[in-house]
Amino acid sequence: MILFKRKKENTYPEFDREKQIPVLKCSICTGEKVACFRDKRTGHTEEIMYIRSQGDMQDFLSRYGLSEQEIKKEW
Repeated sequence: MILFKRKKENTYPEFDREKQIPVLKCSICTGEKVACFRDKRTGHTEEIMYIRSQGDMQDFLSRYGLSEQEIKKEW
């Protein structure tokens, strides 16, 4: 008998405005961007999604109810 595993649904981590800061890590050399959440207390960064286009950025912003002005950019 062959058993198939169910695919996991796309689950995204929760965002806690009181404990986390939204951060966009940007590479100066390659232009890559990664949306992250940084813990205010520990400084631990959790990568959420790779931003390849403006559509990806809009998806990230709408999913977490953020505006581009709220996101801190790091190089």
